[in-house]
Amino acid sequence: MAEADPFQADGNVKNAGPGAPAAEQGRKRGRARLVAMLLVPLLIVGGVAWWWFGNTGSESTDNAYVKGDIVSVAGEVTGKIVSVAVQENQMVKKGDVLFTIDPAPYRVAVSEADAQIAKAQANITALQADVGANAADIAGARNDLALAEANYSREKALMDRGFNTRANMDAASHAVSAARDHIASIEAGVAKARAQLATGSAVPGVNPAVAAGLAARDQAELSLSRTVVRAPADGRVSQTGKVLVGSMVFPGVPMLSIMKSGSARVEANFKETQLGHMKPGQKVTVRIDAYPGLKLQGHVESISVGTGSEFSVLPAQNATGNWVKITQRVPVRIAIDSKTDRPLIAGLSAEVSVDVGKD
Repeated sequence: MAEADPFQADGNVKNAGPGAPAAEQGRKRGRARLVAMLLVPLLIVGGVAWWWFGNTGSESTDNAYVKGDIVSVAGEVTGKIVSVAVQENQMVKKGDVLFTIDPAPYRVAVSEADAQIAKAQANITALQADVGANAADIAGARNDLALAEANYSREKALMDRGFNTRANMDAASHAVSAARDHIASIEAGVAKARAQLATGSAVPGVNPAVAAGLAARDQAELSLSRTVVRAPADGRVSQTGKVLVGSMVFPGVPMLSIMKSGSARVEANFKETQLGHMKPGQKVTVRIDAYPGLKLQGHVESISVGTGSEFSVLPAQNATGNWVKITQRVPVRIAIDSKTDRPLIAGLSAEVSVDVGKD
């Protein structure tokens, strides 16, 4: 019987024997091991390269909000609003008139202060005239005293010679005492007038009564100037609902608010575990939820000195037996460096990513 030819006419192997499948599987496993030995190191090297060159290291949070410097504007004097010069959301410049309080009572106060000054000046003129008149009276009183003393000397000489009576001596002595008392009274009046004319040490060169009048006028003029309420800074006016003609204004009670121009920033509340490599000056990417697609650049301006709970009205008391550790949030202030025509409204939600570097 002829042995079967393992080769066909076309030259291909028809059957390599019973060990052929096992050999083929071995070759496949070898190729798989080779691929794995080459691929795994390549993946490791690629991951390290991506981490080193592509991942700069960042910390992100969506617990962030737009903030701004908001100035509360209150009246400094009491009165009724007589005119309003602004509307809600209006842009104003520093010094622009916001509203006006009735100035009539304060004009009256200025007039009263002027009258007080005039009265003090008239009193000074009268006192100066009194001093001049009293100086003349003193001269006459001294002449009267000299005459009384001369008369007393004559009466005493007669008394010593036995040609006078005790009654005449008493009358002459009384005349001398009365002349002396009159001089003392006039001198006391002159001293009092000069004291009233004297200038005080607190306001050198100005009579105290006049100084009091001048101070009253300055106060009245200051109050009058404060009846016109002006914008303390550039910004946008808000919360003008109470600023109405006829409304009463009281000192210290806020009437409206102004968000200062250029004060918009982002306050991001990071977990305390994210602050390990964060520091002021690092670059920040800001995305505002209200404006999809808008990406702003900024930098870390400062990191708060306390956590949010530390500055709350009622700080947490952790000295208890059932204490549970909670990761705290720390406010991080982020300055916005990019320019945008979209309004950065205070309170808008944001998402921030801080580039903390590779270290």
